[in-house]
Amino acid sequence: MSVSSSPLGQFLRARRELVQPEDVGLPREAARRVPGLRREEVAARADISPEYYLRIEQGRDRRPSEQVVRSLARALLLDDNGLSYLSRLARPRPYLRAVRASTGVSDSVTRLLERWKQTPAAVTDANLDVLASNTMARLIAPGVLVPGTNLLEAAYDELTMTTLMHDATGHDQGDEQMIREYIAALRFNGDPHDARLQDVVGRLSTRHLSFRRIWAEYDAKPLSAGVSTMLIEPFGTVSLTWQTLGIPLSPGQFLTTYMAERGSRAAAVLDTLSSSASSGGESPMRRLESALVLRGRDREARDERAS
Repeated sequence: MSVSSSPLGQFLRARRELVQPEDVGLPREAARRVPGLRREEVAARADISPEYYLRIEQGRDRRPSEQVVRSLARALLLDDNGLSYLSRLARPRPYLRAVRASTGVSDSVTRLLERWKQTPAAVTDANLDVLASNTMARLIAPGVLVPGTNLLEAAYDELTMTTLMHDATGHDQGDEQMIREYIAALRFNGDPHDARLQDVVGRLSTRHLSFRRIWAEYDAKPLSAGVSTMLIEPFGTVSLTWQTLGIPLSPGQFLTTYMAERGSRAAAVLDTLSSSASSGGESPMRRLESALVLRGRDREARDERAS
């Protein structure tokens, strides 16, 4: 039986194969040969006929009702993001493609980026291409948070370099987790009919076995917030909290900001980079050392007063 070429059918098949019988309270027979659930098991859990489910997965019925979509999401243990993605596949809106084709960042968002002198920020699109960034973003991630860079491809380049530097003995699990989050966001936000998305997926599929494996899992989830450990020269590694928000008047565009905990070493690094970018003069490392010493003295003074 041929695999469906329908994005909806491909998603259902992939997610069905990831759900194990034990996950939904079904016994695992010794003779079971299929990965994950059988089609008839999904149909029973969704309270639809096996024949109808087969038509959907094979792409012969591409517009199931909202009730059926929600039942399928429950049957496949999808979270809210998975349900949202499944609903989009079942209710494609071609008119959004023309809107998302625009890669220009609005003047208001550009001005906002320029006003943030101490907060690194960048705008990306649904394919994780960087469309715009401010000076602070380019300082914390030169060569990455710059227009024209694809974040997922850059993350794989960084992972490859890290692996080589460690003599191929392994890599940081945080790097792989970030890659997984990028891939899930690419799946969630991307338009399957977009030539740029197909280009990114095709190139990464050719170069990286792990991308092919993770992409085939069909995980779909938008970027929201997290913590990234970044190497910022000449300061070393620092941890920054990031948050990504959709830009309301620019569908398919997303604003990501990077922040540091008040009083932390990362905050001192950002302060130093911001001061150096605006005034020049003293080296960034010397400014950082001075900032850390002063903050240490402030803490000592507070401790003495408290005692």
